[in-house]
Amino acid sequence: MSWFESFILGLVQGLTEFLPISSSAHLRLTAAFAGWEDPGAAFTAITQIGTETAVLIYFRKDIGRIVTAWFRSLTDKEMRSDHDAQMGWLVIVGSIPIGVLGLTLKDQIEGPFRDLRLTATTLIVMGVVLGVADRLAARDEIGGRHRAVRERKTLKDLGVRDGLIYGFCQAMALVPGVSRSGATISGGLLMGYTRESAARYSFLLAIPAVLASGAFELKDAAEDGHVSWGPTVFATIVAFGVGYAVIAWFMKFITTKSFMPFVIYRIALGILLFILVGAGVLSPHAGESGG
Repeated sequence: MSWFESFILGLVQGLTEFLPISSSAHLRLTAAFAGWEDPGAAFTAITQIGTETAVLIYFRKDIGRIVTAWFRSLTDKEMRSDHDAQMGWLVIVGSIPIGVLGLTLKDQIEGPFRDLRLTATTLIVMGVVLGVADRLAARDEIGGRHRAVRERKTLKDLGVRDGLIYGFCQAMALVPGVSRSGATISGGLLMGYTRESAARYSFLLAIPAVLASGAFELKDAAEDGHVSWGPTVFATIVAFGVGYAVIAWFMKFITTKSFMPFVIYRIALGILLFILVGAGVLSPHAGESGG
C-alpha cells in the first residue's frame, strides 16, 4: 500500500465511520474503483482504532462518568441503581453479540462477506430500513406538537432487553454495507428512542467492540507481518482527525435534520454498484487478493 492510498483510505474511514452509510463498504468500494487491492478487514479494524479514539475524546465526560460509576457499583450496592453505572453494564451486555458473532464468522467476514453484490444489497436494504425508522421518528416528533402520541425514549429508559437488541443490530455491521451506526440507530429509532439518544448509544456501544477488534487484528498482524505498518498507522491518524470533526458535525445535524439524505445516498450507491457489476465494469471480487 502506498502513502497516497493510505491517506485516501484514512480520509474515507474518518468521513464514513460515524455516518449511517458504512465505512467498510466505502473502503472496499474506494479500492475497487481506484483499481487498488482490497485493504481488507485487518486494515479496516486497525484504522477504526483511530476513529474510536475520536469517540473517546469527544465523549470523554460521558465515558468518565460511566466508567467511574460502573467501578464504584462493583463494591457499592447503592451505586447499582445509578444510571451511569447501569449504562456501563448495558454497554457490556450490548457488546456480547458482535463479540461472539465476530469470532464465529471471522472467515466469512474476511472472504464471502466482501462480495460487492452483497455490499450493494445491504446498502439498499438497510437504507430502506433507516428510511422507515426515520419516518416513524419524524411522525412522533410532528405529532407530539399537536396531539398525544407516544413519547420517544431516552437513554434513561434503556434496559437489558433494548441493550441486547442494540447489540444484535450492531453485529449486523460485520457485513460490509450495513453500517454500524446505521444499524444501531435504525434499531434505536424503531424501538422508540430519540435520534440523539440512538446515535449517542451507538457511539458508546461501538467502543469495546471496535477497540477489541482492532487489538485482535493488531496481534494477528504483528505475528503474520501482512500489514504495511507505516501507511496503516498514517491512515489511522488521518481517520482520527477527520472522524472527530465528523462526530461534532453529526451530533449537531441529527438534532434538527432527518436521516433521509443518507437513505437516498445509500440506495443510489447500491443501485449504481449493481449496475456496474452487472455491466461487467466491476468484478464482484474487484481488488481482492488472488481474485
